[in-house]
Amino acid sequence: MEIPEVDVDVAAERLAEGTALFMDVRDRGSYEASHIPGAVHVSDANIEDFLEETDHNQPVIVYCYHGNNSRGGTAFLLQKGFQTVCSMAGGFEAWRGKHPEQNGPE
Repeated sequence: MEIPEVDVDVAAERLAEGTALFMDVRDRGSYEASHIPGAVHVSDANIEDFLEETDHNQPVIVYCYHGNNSRGGTAFLLQKGFQTVCSMAGGFEAWRGKHPEQNGPE
């Protein structure tokens, strides 16, 4: 399966437009310390709730630390019937480097 990816600049445009839900798959402590504004933290503990409560037609951008684990999360959501999902290339570290003004806790 080819995993769709989006670069951080396109992700930032989607954040500004409000056209995508951001899913953070890093550990809870990293999420709490810093994350993309409005991002939802998803882990094994709450993935079932996320699947039940989230509109499968809602575009989702999945991110992790460096863009590796988010590819697996993207594949998982696609297999679960989400229509528009992509992994953010370079992960949160790439985001932090290009968009430092948007990487704090809410």
